Amino acid sequence: MLLEQLHAKRQAIQALGQKFGARRIRVFGSVARGEENDHSDIDFLVELPRGYDLFAQRIPLTEALSSLLGRAVDVVPDHELSPHMRSRIVGEAVEL
Repeated sequence: MLLEQLHAKRQAIQALGQKFGARRIRVFGSVARGEENDHSDIDFLVELPRGYDLFAQRIPLTEALSSLLGRAVDVVPDHELSPHMRSRIVGEAVEL
């Protein structure tokens, strides 16, 4: 299961988060539900400060995580979740 591999790389993932100003890194989506396949991306829910710099924080974090994990990655700041998706995503999110 990919989630176990992410837990094994937890320190490296958190170090990247810290480098780019992200806190409370969680996984959601197919990986969190144990439904991923070989082509699944990894969805991360993170705390980034409001007004964060897209080009200095979010994009480089996404690229660094993708490089570390060898998969496509989406990084979603929790304050940007749409209200109708928030409860489902937060409910299934798994802390790293």
